[in-house]
Amino acid sequence: MTTTWYQKIIVTPHRYYLASLAVLLATTSFSLLYIHHNYYSTCVTSSGLHSNRTRYHTLHTLLSDAESDQFRQFDAIKDYKRRLPQAIIIGVRKAGTRALLAMLDMHPGVVTAKPELHFFDENYTRGLHWYLKQMPFSYTNQITMEKSPKYFITPECPGRVYKMNRMVKLLVIVREPVDRVVSDYTQVSWAKDQRGKLYESFASMVFDRAGNINRNYRAIRTSIYSKHLVRWLEYFPLEQILIVDGDELVKNPLPELRRVETFLDLQPWFQDRHFYFNSTRNFYCLRRDNDTPNKCLSESKGRPHPHIEPDYLARLKRFYSSYNKMFFELIGRTFPAWE
Repeated sequence: MTTTWYQKIIVTPHRYYLASLAVLLATTSFSLLYIHHNYYSTCVTSSGLHSNRTRYHTLHTLLSDAESDQFRQFDAIKDYKRRLPQAIIIGVRKAGTRALLAMLDMHPGVVTAKPELHFFDENYTRGLHWYLKQMPFSYTNQITMEKSPKYFITPECPGRVYKMNRMVKLLVIVREPVDRVVSDYTQVSWAKDQRGKLYESFASMVFDRAGNINRNYRAIRTSIYSKHLVRWLEYFPLEQILIVDGDELVKNPLPELRRVETFLDLQPWFQDRHFYFNSTRNFYCLRRDNDTPNKCLSESKGRPHPHIEPDYLARLKRFYSSYNKMFFELIGRTFPAWE
């Protein structure tokens, strides 16, 4: 059986030529052999191609003159590399960050790092070189993106992100604050229950012994969006921060995603056909254009909330009312469903 020139390249263990191959096959009339950037990155690491002790044959000794000439057209393409993120989903926890990242990962103009790297809050001492190594490979016409929801509420993060790239675009997905608190509590209590650990009741976490709202409970603090956003606005203009409506994203994804496309200067790509409603999960799932299986978020997403006494919810609504107004003033937008 005759070995084609691109099969020769595949077995040539040299990551530069593998990277160039992705460009070549994607831009010629040959049968498309798609090397996904995440899969390629895994191959490079797992096969030990970074070893300086191994010597490899050069590509052109394996190709015929005609094949070599054809490949030289693309030999100058060296833009397929890891890049620091040009956009970051900085929050908010339990507001839809995973769903937003999964949806944007479908866009051909976006490449996403694995969630959640926690570089700017927990791994900052590892340095930018470590952070860069966590990024996927991308082309210059693609946006590299990561998401770590804890960035939004961590005081040190705005300055650290600014130091990396003052022009980075930031996405903050929010949902009705009380619903977010309940969802936060639900996830933590469910996780403890799965490990056989005891967990406090909702009321004992949300209210202190005097019956007041427990501001020391992180779920309560996280939903005070205005408090956290003010810190980010000290470093970044509002024009660099997109507030995504998480409640709308799960009900009707397309309008919010088109806002994101505009914000990121992406070509319009998302269509209604990319989403279908899963009545069992009560959640939208993602339908891809190629042969890749459709994707629904994990079972931990869309988990039913426990029953919460209406009085508790009403007290929380009153607590967040003034904070919501401050948040609306900061962003120049309101969310009527929160009232």
